[in-house]
Amino acid sequence: MTGPVVLTGGGTGGHIFPMQAIADALVSAGVAPRDIRYVGSRRGQEEALLGGGPIALTLLPGRGIRRSLSARAWRDNAGALVALAGALARALVEVGRWRPRVVVSVGGYAAAAVASAAVLWRRPLVLVDLDATPSATHRALARFASVRCLALGADGAGVVVTGAPVRAEVLAVDRRASARERAKAAIDPAIDPARRVVVVMSGSLGAARVNRAVLDLAALWRERSDVTLVHVTGRRDYEMVRAARPALEGLDYRVIDFAHMPTWWAVADVAICRAGATTVAELTALAVPAVLVPLPGAPGDHQTHNADALAVAGAARRLSDAACTGAALASTVDEMLRPGVLEEMSRASAALGRRDAATHIAQVITSLAEGS
Repeated sequence: MTGPVVLTGGGTGGHIFPMQAIADALVSAGVAPRDIRYVGSRRGQEEALLGGGPIALTLLPGRGIRRSLSARAWRDNAGALVALAGALARALVEVGRWRPRVVVSVGGYAAAAVASAAVLWRRPLVLVDLDATPSATHRALARFASVRCLALGADGAGVVVTGAPVRAEVLAVDRRASARERAKAAIDPAIDPARRVVVVMSGSLGAARVNRAVLDLAALWRERSDVTLVHVTGRRDYEMVRAARPALEGLDYRVIDFAHMPTWWAVADVAICRAGATTVAELTALAVPAVLVPLPGAPGDHQTHNADALAVAGAARRLSDAACTGAALASTVDEMLRPGVLEEMSRASAALGRRDAATHIAQVITSLAEGS
C-alpha cells in the first residue's frame, strides 16, 4: 500500500468509536497501523480518545453549525464557516500530500473538509452512514462516493448494507446468564444477583430532561429492593443529579458522571438511552432491550428514525423527549419487566444486530485500496 487509508469524522464519541472499530478491523485484515490515519476535530474528543496510539492523528479546526435563528447562533455559525474554510484548506494540502488509497468518512463536521478534499483530488471515497438518515455532508457527497456503507436500508448500486461498526471491546461483552452473574459480582460494590439492572446513559455530556426524569424515577422506585438503577448522568449534569438525589429506602441507585459502558452493558437488563447510531449499534450487537428517547432537533431527525427501526422490530420502546417523565419511564420499564417480555425483546434486538459490520466495512475498504 503506497498511500494510507484515511478515516475521518468525529466531534463526538458517536463518530470516534466507529472510526476505532473500522481501524481495528483493518489491522485485523493485515493493514499496518502506519498505513492508516485518523483525521478529526480539534474541538472534539479525538485527542483524548485517539491520540497517542500507533495510528497517526491529524486534527483540523472547525465546529458544528448551530440550528437556531438567534443572533448568537448567527455569530457562532459565521465563525464555524470561517473555521470550515480553514479546515478545507488544510485538508486539501494534507490529502494532496498523503495521496490516500481510500478516504473513509463516518460523518460529523470534521469529515466534511477531508471528504471534500478526497473528491477534489479524485481519491476513492467511502461514506459510512451510521444513522437511518444520512447526514447533510453525506447527502451532499453521495454522488461522488465509490461506495456507501449503510447501517440500515437496502443494497443497491454503489450501496452496501453493512450495519454500523461496533468496537471490539463491546463485542467482547459476554451476556450469557452465568457471565452476567459474574459481572455483577465483579462490580464494586457488587450488585445483588436477585436485582434487575436498569442502566441509563444519554451521552458524554448528558441530557437534562432524561436526567431529571430518572431522578423522578428513582423517587418513585425508592422502596424497590428488586432493582439496581445505574444512572450515567454525563459530566454536565452530574452535580445537579447528585444534589437532587432522593432519599431511598430499598432502591440501589448509583449515580456516575462518565462510565466505561462495556462494564454496564455486561449487566444491564434494560437500557434507557438516546438513539444515536453508536448506541443503537451497541445495543443491538449485544441484544440489550431498551427504552429509547430520541434527541429532539437532531439533524434530519435521525435519532427518531433510529429509534423507530428498533421499536417496529420489537427490540425497544420509543419515548419522545417531551413525554419522558419519571412516571412514563416507570410504566414503560415495568411493562418490559413482565415475564417473557425482555427475552422476546432481546431476540428481536439480536436479529437487528450486525456484529460483523466493522469487518464488512474493512473488506469494502481493502477491496478499493487494492484497485486504486
